[in-house]
Amino acid sequence: MMWGPGYGYGFGMGGGFGMIFMILLVVVVVFLVFGAFRQVHDDRRHNLTRKPRAREILDERYARGEIDAEEYQRKRAEIEQ
Repeated sequence: MMWGPGYGYGFGMGGGFGMIFMILLVVVVVFLVFGAFRQVHDDRRHNLTRKPRAREILDERYARGEIDAEEYQRKRAEIEQ
């Protein structure tokens, strides 16, 4: 009887543990990809909602007289970039 790679007993890839490891590896990769996608999506949504809120605060400060017209225009230009 010959012993070595491809001969003898076993299921390949370390027996049943190899199959479990491969399934776990696929699950981990799927979760990492999903997590990265979710992080990017949340960052984009945060950036889209942040600008109008910053603009509202700036408008309120100008309306209350806390900042003058020159500072208002400068900060508004920074927000809209």
